[in-house]
Order: sequence, then C-alpha cells, then structure tokens
Amino acid sequence: MTSNPEIHAFFDTTTNTISYIVHDPESLHCAIIDSVMDIDYAAGQISYTHADHLIRFITQKGWQLDWLIETHVHADHLSAAPYIQSQLGGKLGIGEGIKTVQSVFGKIFNEGTDFKRDGSQFDCLFKDGDTYKIGSLEVTAIHTPGHTPACMTHLIGDAAFVGDTLFMPDGGTARADFPGGDARALYRSIHRILSLPDETRLFMCHDYGPNGRDFIWQTTVQEQRRINIHVRDGITEDEFVDLRQKRDAGLDMPDLLIPSIQVNMRAGHFPEAEANGSIYLKVPISGIKN
Repeated sequence: MTSNPEIHAFFDTTTNTISYIVHDPESLHCAIIDSVMDIDYAAGQISYTHADHLIRFITQKGWQLDWLIETHVHADHLSAAPYIQSQLGGKLGIGEGIKTVQSVFGKIFNEGTDFKRDGSQFDCLFKDGDTYKIGSLEVTAIHTPGHTPACMTHLIGDAAFVGDTLFMPDGGTARADFPGGDARALYRSIHRILSLPDETRLFMCHDYGPNGRDFIWQTTVQEQRRINIHVRDGITEDEFVDLRQKRDAGLDMPDLLIPSIQVNMRAGHFPEAEANGSIYLKVPISGIKN
C-alpha cells in the first residue's frame, strides 16, 4: 500500500505558480513538480532564483531527487527542469501528449525539421495509467486532457497534483481555448479526478487569489464537488461547455505565452544559439490591423 507523501509548496509571486517538492517519508527520495525559471521578458534575461530555493531545500535535507515532473506544457511560466537536473539529477517526465503539442506549435513557430516532435527531449513520456516510483511511493499518471493534450494528473497516495485542470473552488477551472484544448474533454477529465475518494487532497499549479483572498493551493475532492463555481455536482457537461467557451472568449493571452511554449515544448531548453551567439524566440504575426 502506498503511503502518503510529504509535500512542500513554493509559491512564485511573478507567475502565481506553485512548485512542489514531494518527499517519500520512508526514505530520502523526492520529486519536483512544475518548477519555474525566472525571466525578465523585456530585458531578455533569465535567472534561477526560484529554482535555487528548491535546490537548496533538497540539498539541506540530504534528499535524492528522482523525478522532475511537468504536469503539462505550461503557457504562463518557463520550466527550470534542465537547470535543476544539472544540479541534482533525476528524470524529466511529461505526458505523451507532448508529441501533439510539439506538432501543433512546431508549425505555429515554423520550427523546421531540426525540431524533434517525438518528445525525445524528455526522459519519460507517461501514458494513461502508467506508474512510477518516488522512493517507496507509487505514483499513477492519469491523462486529463482538455486544457492541453499533454495534461496529466499525478496521484500519489492521498494526494493528486492536477496541474491547470482545476483551480481552487472559487477559481473554477482552466481555460480550454489553446490549440488542442477542448472544453468537453476538460469536463470529462475533471470528473475523472472528482471520482477519486472524497478525502483526496488536490494540489493546484496556480492560484490568483480571487476577490482579494490570500493565495491558497490545496483543496479536496469533496470540496470541489460541493462548491467549485464551474464543476460542482449538478452542473452538466453542456452547461460547463457553454460557460467555459463564453469565459474563454473574453480572456487575454498569458503574458509569457510566447516564450513559455517555445521553451517548455523543448523540455525547458531554449532554441540553439544563432551564428552571432545569441538565442532568439519567435513572435508569430498573424495579420496587420488597419
């Protein structure tokens, strides 16, 4: 029987992202879920302050990093996984839907034939129902698409890390209007999560403090089913799809969408430097307004 994990949360105020260190209480093994690279977008500079907090925490504890997990290809922050991996080791994993994301965005960013679209930038591509270990902890990867094709929920004992599929009950659910997103698939994925035992702890990837409340990122299946503003019990699939599509139509694109997708679909790496030694990210222009 899988024991319950020890969980440490690290909140990044710039991107409202929560990174997690998940520790096996029976050993010195741990994993990191959804790390963050710091970027000064206007200056074109990156740093690793947030990642260094995670590295320092693990090093001081004397733990061994087994896994770096990406719940999906994030569109609102850049992954620091390669940097952390270079310091602490561990395998980098994501859902096999990354191949779909790479295919779609490889075309959008005109990446050419040098950009591999087979997920080989990652060490492991999870299929629905795959299991892996963090020390003695057994983890089950559950495919929960809808926000993106690569979204996976990682279930560890009584804890599930849901990525952007769900927000806190007063925040509702993730958008489903990115390429490859689908509101019906999102509803069905959420209900897979909400079919877990009521006491299952759910850990969010983001929180935005709706209505000025303090930032929080942990809830339960029971609480989500009772009061989530988008998917509480009694809300039908058609009602959800109508609500989600209307809401998505009025949302702005994330500030870091352009760099995040190009970096994260490469497993946290930047494109190769060009002949002048500089690295560039592309900004697609779809048209010109008169």
